Formats: sequence, structure tokens, C-alpha cells
Amino acid sequence: MWTLPNILTLSRIPLMFVIVGLMWVDHEMAGWTGAATLAFWLFIVAAVTDWLDGAIARKRGIVSNFGKFMDALTDKVLVLGIMVALVRHDEDLPVTFVLLTLGREFMVSGMRMVVAAKGVVVPADGGGKVKTVTQMIAIGCLLATPMLENDLAVWLQRPVHYLSEWVHKIGIVGFVIGTFLAVWSGYRYLRRNWGLFTE
Repeated sequence: MWTLPNILTLSRIPLMFVIVGLMWVDHEMAGWTGAATLAFWLFIVAAVTDWLDGAIARKRGIVSNFGKFMDALTDKVLVLGIMVALVRHDEDLPVTFVLLTLGREFMVSGMRMVVAAKGVVVPADGGGKVKTVTQMIAIGCLLATPMLENDLAVWLQRPVHYLSEWVHKIGIVGFVIGTFLAVWSGYRYLRRNWGLFTE
């Protein structure tokens, strides 16, 4: 169980708590310059582990059912935890879309657990992976916005509002696309695995 890929996979859960904590510090304690930047780069580290754990497992030939299951689960914990935090800090983020994503992830995870109890592990498919990548790019842009406005502007001693606006817009559009992909891939997952679920 305690292989390097699994450790990288599980590291996304504590990283999520640290990132959300830094988001709170940046929002509530505006005098602490650098919190938003640290949150952004820790999220990049977490996103890289999502690729790295699978790459190492395949290279070393230590792909496991635990790794497949937890890789998908920790992705959800990371993305959903930060999404919920962003709703509080970003008034432009559509709450309905966050709830759609939340409902989709709970439904798919619940079905995956039922199927896993029968000894079958269903890894994320291509659509689910595209959805996750899109969501992570969107979250990265939304985390980069306060980094630009609250940290970079202070360090450079010049406004970067125009750049931060564009990054924020890309994040919102990416979030909308990610929600659509989440619903669509969730539907495909249910349709493909409904027979396993109802056996």
C-alpha cells in the first residue's frame, strides 16, 4: 500500500486543506502578502501529483486496485474542496454548477463503491480524465486571480488588473465547460456500468 505512487495520491488530501487554509488567510487577512501565491503553487504541485503517481506506477509495474480507486477519489476531494472554498471567495462562480459537480461526484463515487464491494474496480475513463484536467485548469486560473491582484501587484508596485480579469474569465469559462463535462461523463459512466450496479 505504502508505495511512492500511493503516497503521492494520498498527499492531495492534506494539500487541499492547506490550500483552502491559505485561501482563507488571503481573503480574511489581506495584509499577509504571499498567501495567494503559495496556495496557487501548492495547487500546481497537487495537480502534478495527479499525473506523476500514475506515471510512476505504470513505469514500475505497481499499478494496484487501491491506487486506481484512490486516484479518482483524491482528485474529487481536491477539486470539490477547493470549489466549495471558491464559492465563498468568488461571487462570479455559479453556485448551481458547483452543486451539479458535487452531486455528480457523490453519485459516481457511490456507485463505484457498490461495484468495488463486488470485487470490481472501475477506473476513471477518458471522459472523466478530460473533465478533471479541465476543472484543474479552471481552478488554477481562479486561484491565480488573487495571486495576481494581491501579491504580484504589490511586488511589482504596478496594477495588473487587466491581466487578472482575463485570467479570471478563463477560469469561469473553464469551470462552466468542466461542469458540462462532469455531467456528460457521469451519464456515460452510469450507462456503461449500470449492469454491474444492478446485479
